[in-house]
Amino acid sequence: MRRGIPIVQVLAFLTSGIAFVIAVWWAGLGQSLDQLERRGQSDLALASDRLVKQLTRYRELIVVLADDAQFQRADRSSNELEGILRRAADLTGALDVVLLDRDRRIVSSASQATTRDWAEDAFIDRALTGGLGSFHAISDRFQTRAFYFSAPIFSPEGPVTGALVVVVDLDRIEAEGRGSIPVVLFLDAQNVVISSNRSELVLMQRGPGQVDGTSYYDPGQLRPFVDFETTSTHGVELWRIDAGPYVPSRSLYVERDIKILGLRVEALLDARPAYVTAGLQATVAAALLAFFGAVLYLTTERRRALAVANAELETRVAERTRELSHSNIALRGEIAERKEAEQALKKAQDDLVQAGKLSALGQMSAGISHELNQPLMAIRSFSENGEQFLDMGRLDMVKGNLNKISDLAARAARIIKNLKSFARQESEPSMRVDLCEVARAAIEMTEGHLARDGVTVDARLPNHPVWVDGGEVRLQQVVVNLVTNAADAMSNSVEKSIMIQVLDAPSPVVIVRDTGPGIEDPDRIFEPFYSTKTVGEGDGMGLGLSISYGLVQSFGGDISGGNADEGGAVFTVKLKPWRKDKAA
Repeated sequence: MRRGIPIVQVLAFLTSGIAFVIAVWWAGLGQSLDQLERRGQSDLALASDRLVKQLTRYRELIVVLADDAQFQRADRSSNELEGILRRAADLTGALDVVLLDRDRRIVSSASQATTRDWAEDAFIDRALTGGLGSFHAISDRFQTRAFYFSAPIFSPEGPVTGALVVVVDLDRIEAEGRGSIPVVLFLDAQNVVISSNRSELVLMQRGPGQVDGTSYYDPGQLRPFVDFETTSTHGVELWRIDAGPYVPSRSLYVERDIKILGLRVEALLDARPAYVTAGLQATVAAALLAFFGAVLYLTTERRRALAVANAELETRVAERTRELSHSNIALRGEIAERKEAEQALKKAQDDLVQAGKLSALGQMSAGISHELNQPLMAIRSFSENGEQFLDMGRLDMVKGNLNKISDLAARAARIIKNLKSFARQESEPSMRVDLCEVARAAIEMTEGHLARDGVTVDARLPNHPVWVDGGEVRLQQVVVNLVTNAADAMSNSVEKSIMIQVLDAPSPVVIVRDTGPGIEDPDRIFEPFYSTKTVGEGDGMGLGLSISYGLVQSFGGDISGGNADEGGAVFTVKLKPWRKDKAA
């Protein structure tokens, strides 16, 4: 019965997967918010530096102007002083540059103002006491937000004789960065937004603040700040605020102080990209988890299917094993029978080879008897002559007869040795054999038979050994079979000649060629019981060449037969050369 994955494992995988995705989202959100906060701090530093640079250049203006010699020498009762102030205002874009005396009366003004639009302010007090002061408010004269800087004017003797005031248009300064990103707010000690790159947030007050004399706003000039909610996540402060389409509803809040101006700068950075990035990371994690889950599911299903298949296979293997056991028992019986048959066949083949040898010996018996009788008769003749020479005292002749008797005895012994070797049952494996010696031994054994039939032998043998891989006796039998077959084939020929040639390169070869009538059917000469001899012509049964073929094949060689162009039959025996590595 088919079984799926247990529901407990599925629920455990889903639970752990959801927890993993949430963890990836949380970690990705923290990383993104941290990067966003660092970027916000950099943006705040740039915004505050830009405002400080733009405002402090006006303060530096009045400080430099107060020490200017031309300004000091100008006649305060004439238009010269007003021209200097107006030129300074025009060059810097200031709303006004005003000269006050110690009683706070206007001595001269770039805008020809005659009344003050500020009260007994602390920043004037600082200038009249020798310090630098600042102030911001909505200018009654210019009806705009203005930032004021004051600087003292010292007499040559040292005491302060008045104050120099510059009025800066904040709206003009904001125009350069209005609408830029992120949202930047500049707040004073009273939590009033005195400047921002979002004009809709200007002059909003976010809760009560401290009154320190550096600003003044009529309650009717201010608006309450928009509603917002704050939360803390990953060590940063997040706002949810509804301040219009140009202020991100989900914002990261960062702040820093501008001590030189007595202000606080804040930034609201869009936090949605951080959430989107975290969501994408969580989505990728979920996709990877789903992928690995699918792979795990498929792997589990495949393993389960494989387990079922293995169980079925084991059952079939067990059944098949029982069948094979019965088959093996029967097969072992057949193997035993075949081994017995092979042994019987091998014994029959060995007996057939031995019978072939004995048959060849029988055919060569007359020649062998003649070869042995000849040295024996000569030995008898030389021994009788030796007795007579001995009686005559002819010792030198006796010595010569004894040497001839020794040579004849050695020849008879060599003939008998070759016959014994040829007749024995060789069972040794192949070894190193000199092919030239094999040819010479075959010639000696068939010499009497050939001489009786009037056959001449042309032996073309190298003067050096030609080593082959084979058996000495079996190779002798092959050459003897080829020679005797050639002699029998030339029984009715006028010219009776056999050429035996041994070649060394490129591979060892023995060639036996006769001057007989040739071969009638070369393709069948190595078939068993195939013979070209007529009935009564001899005792041949057609096994000699078949036996020779098997012997050469057992050495890894090859034997072929055909008709020579000049007439007669030619047999070629190719053998494997002896290798030194085999000897090792």
